[in-house]
Parts: sequence; C-alpha cells; structure tokens
Amino acid sequence: MWKEMMLLAIAGGAGTLARYGTVSLFEHCFGRFLPWGTIAVNLIGCLLFGLIWSLAEERTVISPQSRFLLLTGFMGAFTTFSTFAFETGWYLEHSEWSLAALNLLGQLLGGIILVFVGLTLGRCV
Repeated sequence: MWKEMMLLAIAGGAGTLARYGTVSLFEHCFGRFLPWGTIAVNLIGCLLFGLIWSLAEERTVISPQSRFLLLTGFMGAFTTFSTFAFETGWYLEHSEWSLAALNLLGQLLGGIILVFVGLTLGRCV
C-alpha cells in the first residue's frame, strides 16, 4: 500500500509540474486576455484521459495499475476537468440524459456559486 501511495504522489507531482509548465507556456505565448493556460490544460487533459482510458480498457496496452497512476495521480493533478468530462460523456454515451445534465449543472453552476460563497466567507472573516 505504501508503494502505491508513493507512486501516486510522484505521479501527482509530475501532473502538478506539467500543469504549471503548460499554463506558464500558454500565458507567455498568448497573454492573459483569456485564461489560455487553463483552457489548454483542460482540453489537453480531456484528450489524454480519453487516450489513456482507451489504451487501458479497450486495447489493454496499459495495465490497470498504470491506468490508476496515470488517471488518478498524473491527471488528477494536471486537471480534474478531464474526469468531469469523461463522466459526463459516459452518461451521454449511455443515454442517461438527466444524469448528464445534473452532473453538468451541479458541478459547473454549483462550483461557480461556491467560489462566490467562499469569497464572501473569506471577506467576512
């Protein structure tokens, strides 16, 4: 168990560094008019998540342990948007329209609302 946790931490650290590097590169190249770095990380993360999942589940080129480290460790630190997109896509692929809508609205609107709640709480403390 300790070995898995250490490998997960290393993968998470690599994901964090990759996120920082990607965001920095895109902000340097394109400025900050829009959050290009965040957009890039989220879109690249979705592409990588789909690729890793397919290689692990459909083609069995990646072992279940490696899939776990890559998706939970690396991708979890690189972006959690990729997991959100994958899960929503799964609902859509299985015609679970109401669950897909609930996931979209709950996470997007709920997240935005809670950012403002957190800002308000922080200003009141």
